[in-house]
Amino acid sequence: MKTRRVGRTSVEVTEISFGCTGIGNLYKPVNREEAAATLQVAWDAGIRYFDTAPRYGHGLAELRLGDFLYGKSRDSYVVSTKVGRVLRPVPEHAVPDYGFADPLPFAADYDYGYDGIMRAFDQCLTRLGLNRIDIVYIHDIGVLTHGKAENDRHVRALLDSGFKALGELKSRGAIKAVGVGVNEVRICLDLMDHFPLDCILLAGRYSLLDRSAEPELLARCLKEGTSLVIGGVFNSGILATGPIPGATFDYGPASEDVRERVRGLETVASTYKVPLAAAAMQFPLGSPAVASVLIGTGNPRSLTRNLSQLDFKVDPGAWAEFNRYTLTAPDPADATPWAQKEG
Repeated sequence: MKTRRVGRTSVEVTEISFGCTGIGNLYKPVNREEAAATLQVAWDAGIRYFDTAPRYGHGLAELRLGDFLYGKSRDSYVVSTKVGRVLRPVPEHAVPDYGFADPLPFAADYDYGYDGIMRAFDQCLTRLGLNRIDIVYIHDIGVLTHGKAENDRHVRALLDSGFKALGELKSRGAIKAVGVGVNEVRICLDLMDHFPLDCILLAGRYSLLDRSAEPELLARCLKEGTSLVIGGVFNSGILATGPIPGATFDYGPASEDVRERVRGLETVASTYKVPLAAAAMQFPLGSPAVASVLIGTGNPRSLTRNLSQLDFKVDPGAWAEFNRYTLTAPDPADATPWAQKEG
């Protein structure tokens, strides 16, 4: 599988990468054998970039990924994980519901300051069984996750000391690249004003349908040498299922406007004799700002089906026709930046 460089670092990632939310039991339990089988399908397909996070199964996904990678040459794969949450053991009856079935018995405390990032990073190393991590993302910082007041506090902690921690980890070789992993555009632009990000893992905002990242973020990434890793290429479902009853967009029921746009996208895909899902998976790779497209599942058959979408060749002329149905509404968190609000 082809690789692309992450920013101006030495890290090379495969154009398709594997996201570990599914093997962390997102929404439904996945047993250990099925998780391992799914990872094996990814490996056999040539995927060598794996993304995980403490949030996924409250540490379970990191444990499973580390177990799978154990014994493989450390230079044969790339791993990214995330900081911003520190896991804390709790009694089984007190395990919070973060959307993961049968998670490990931990709760998560948000901490974007120096000590919190260092503690989270050390925890990640232990669960993964590694002594270094290629890419570390600052996870889920932004107004959509925290609200305005709480996010201002977290951003201040990051600026005051969190970025210092990440800089130290990078300077001593414990990590090779620093990024942010979010699903909103505004926070990416704001943080780029204060710290040189090597990469951004952006979910759902640069897809065949939703181009919220296009007006500002893509151009800035190209200018500053920041790579994008694109998740959520199916916009939480509708670009895989089509506009069927109950189709979801951005983790909720799709509106009639969105369904109508997707009908248009389906028509274009049909005209060019490719599945809509194939066009959705391949679209982000058309931008030189994009290093990898992230796909994830806990089911080996589902992963095989998704990977088969890469076998379809999309006529270059199709992209301009898809553009007619693009959703270009601004990022829902794109209000006055926090830095301006604070004066």
